[in-house]
Amino acid sequence: MDLREVVSAGVWEQRQLLDQGVLTARELIEATLDGIDQAGELNAFTRVLHEQAITEAIERDQQDVAARGPLHGIPIAVKDEIDVAGVPTTFGTRANLTPAVADAEVVRRLRAAGAVIVGKTTMPEFGQWPYTESTTYGLTRNPWDRTRSTGGSSGGSAAAVAAGLVPAALGGDGGGSIRIPAACCGLFGLKTQRGRVPTAPNEHLWWALGVLGPLTRSVLDSAIVYDVIRGATPTDRFHAPDPELSFEEAARRTPTSLRIGYTTKSQTMLAKAVPEHVRAVHDTAELLVQLGHTVIEIDPHYPDFTFAFYPQFYGGVRAEIPLVDHPERLERRTRQNLMLGSWARRPVVEWAMRRGEALARKADRIFDKCDLLLTPTIAHRPPRVGILDNANPVRAQLASVPMVAFTGFWNVTGHPAASLPAGMASDGLPLAVQLVGPANGETTILSVAAQLEQIRPHPRPA
Repeated sequence: MDLREVVSAGVWEQRQLLDQGVLTARELIEATLDGIDQAGELNAFTRVLHEQAITEAIERDQQDVAARGPLHGIPIAVKDEIDVAGVPTTFGTRANLTPAVADAEVVRRLRAAGAVIVGKTTMPEFGQWPYTESTTYGLTRNPWDRTRSTGGSSGGSAAAVAAGLVPAALGGDGGGSIRIPAACCGLFGLKTQRGRVPTAPNEHLWWALGVLGPLTRSVLDSAIVYDVIRGATPTDRFHAPDPELSFEEAARRTPTSLRIGYTTKSQTMLAKAVPEHVRAVHDTAELLVQLGHTVIEIDPHYPDFTFAFYPQFYGGVRAEIPLVDHPERLERRTRQNLMLGSWARRPVVEWAMRRGEALARKADRIFDKCDLLLTPTIAHRPPRVGILDNANPVRAQLASVPMVAFTGFWNVTGHPAASLPAGMASDGLPLAVQLVGPANGETTILSVAAQLEQIRPHPRPA
């Protein structure tokens, strides 16, 4: 048995090997930690939990077989905006030093299912940008090409999974921050319906914009992790109804013939999809026809969502500032951004959320014409690292537009959306497309994404 191959396997494959007794949780976790240590040049982790993870693995091995959960012994990494007991939640900044007193609810559920938390992953400060770069932790590099960006803000989680260091890593998506790094790194990343996954102990993540979820290499792995962590708590501001079937069942079923609309129209006039991304949408549309679906080009007539997005964006960052010990240590760009967003106070944010609900009703009309919508995930190719170097907030915002040009609208409306690999581009990095569903349409997205994965397997970096 080659442990390196086992470490780079997915959740499902690792679970089978552990269940069969081919290896122990301790063997898997020790090999995982060794791999993380050897891949330091990626800068995917802010902290690796060596002793804690090995201790947890030993405890997993001592559990009775009948008591083992669906993620027994599986190593998982966690974005550094999510609480892990005993570890500071840095939000990608040097401004917080106090260890979290308890796990966030999603982390508690992962542990209860048998997962072993191996470390915290890098992110830009407060997840403000779709590039994983900060003055505290430096540049996170794409496993496909170390000179290219992973995207963001869950870029450390994406790098760790794409490099085969862990089979799954938690991220967060407030404007595309799961889907964008998934697109840059050749992964599957689903942003669920708002209220599907708990944000506890926090009432919300960037108000109505943000959700938590995993990045994985396969659709099935994502579904398995989501089935463990989904289900809101009483303290969550938003609650989604239970799905009709589990996410794993959805990923394993063959869907009936669906109506799938497609568009390459951007949600903003400031960026349009490059030709290779347009081609990826057209190629995927052809595959969907081969699978028996009806595919039509549509014009979504996206309404302007900036007045609903930016109050929540600024208000979300402002809401996280009190959670750090030393706000004076924040990046200069963050302090400037907070000044720009000083108007985003509670009444304005509440108005913006109501505006988002109105936009969601307009977006629902798209799904009167189709069951799913197919679009590019990002407009441009992943840029070279260092794109935020010396950038003030205005330059950083402009540099961010091509990354969020197809994703941000769906955070405002709350609709589920996923990025999935769509072959390779001429630059040697993966291509990606986005599938968007109606309210509570995650199971349909998972079924179709799994269908596409079967006939177009997801690429892996060498």
